[in-house]
Amino acid sequence: MPRVNVPLSTEFTLLGFLRRQPMYGYEIHQQLSAPTGLGLVWRLKQSQLYALLAKLEREGFVTTTIEYQEARPPRKMFELTEAGRQAFQDWVQRPVDQGRKLRLDFMAKLYFARLEGPEVAMRLIERQRLACHDWLRQQEEEIEVLRYSQPYDWLVHKFRLGQIEAMLTWLDTCQEALLVAAA
Repeated sequence: MPRVNVPLSTEFTLLGFLRRQPMYGYEIHQQLSAPTGLGLVWRLKQSQLYALLAKLEREGFVTTTIEYQEARPPRKMFELTEAGRQAFQDWVQRPVDQGRKLRLDFMAKLYFARLEGPEVAMRLIERQRLACHDWLRQQEEEIEVLRYSQPYDWLVHKFRLGQIEAMLTWLDTCQEALLVAAA
C-alpha cells in the first residue's frame, strides 16, 4: 500500500505563522524560538525549519518569491497558498487523536486557535474535551475486566485514566482562562 504523506503538526505550525502575512524563514524561526508563546513548547533547528518549508512549497501549501539583496545572499519570502490556508484552518479546529499528542500538538493548535479568535479556541477546547471523554470511556470499558486477571495491565489502564482525567481538568482551566481573557 502506498504511503500517504500527511503533514506533521510542525508543518501546520509553520503554516500558522504565515496565516496573517508572508514571512522570511528567519522571521518564522525567530517567532517559533521566542521564549514566550510556542517557544515554551517547541524546539526546531533553523535547518529543519528550512527543510520543512521546502517540503511545504513542493506540496503546494506555500509559494516563495526570491528577494535579491545587494551585499547579501538572496532570501526567500514564504506565503500561504489557498491550499495551505485551508489545510491550516482544518488542522487548527480538529482535536488531537491521541492523549500523548496533547503536550505538543494540541498546545500548537491552542496557540493558533487563540489568535484566530476566542470562538475558534473555545470550539477546539470543546472538541478536545469530547475526544478525551471518548478515551475515558474506552479505558473504563477495558479496565474492569483486567483488575484481577491481569493486575499489571490494570495498573497501566489506571495510569491512563488518571492522565485523561488530568487532561480534562486542564482543558477546563484553558476554557476558564479564555473566558477571563475575553471579559
